Amino acid sequence: MTQRHEKPEILHTEIVAKSRLFQIEQVHLKFSNGVERQYERMKGGSRGAVMIVPIHDGKLLLASEYAAGTDNYELGFPKGLIDPGETAIEAANRELQEEIGFGSHKLTLLKELSLAPGYFSSKMQIFVAEQLYPSRLEGDEPEPIDVIPWPLTDWQALLDNADFSESRSVSALFLTQQYLVSTEQTK
Repeated sequence: MTQRHEKPEILHTEIVAKSRLFQIEQVHLKFSNGVERQYERMKGGSRGAVMIVPIHDGKLLLASEYAAGTDNYELGFPKGLIDPGETAIEAANRELQEEIGFGSHKLTLLKELSLAPGYFSSKMQIFVAEQLYPSRLEGDEPEPIDVIPWPLTDWQALLDNADFSESRSVSALFLTQQYLVSTEQTK
């Protein structure tokens, strides 16, 4: 384990920019050695998010949907925010039904990830979904999401697909492979 420094003291925070979706907060910090710095970070909500790796009939079920940040259709796993009053596992099952038309009888938490923790405070819980059953809920997407079945045995080729580039989906793929290997070894 690495040695940890004492956390810096927060001297002052201030919202310096705000949009409909984002707030940028300036944070004035004083480190244990006396050095002071100002950082900026995206002020996140406390709801959290989920990403789900669905496995059905020996295939990964991927979602192809438009991503405004890259101005491209990205291939990845279903994901979304946890609604108020909802648990992460409930959110995972709801997002599956909204985005790919399946529910799950078996959701397993693999890991909680952060994205660019130097700038964002948000966390995402990664689940693997097994024992799927057809079930569709109305989602909030502006257009239908294309569901792309991908052979589980060909998971490494997915890494070569240019549209499969989101770091959280790549991480989820590796976590799923680790999970599948460990569950196979315990049988």
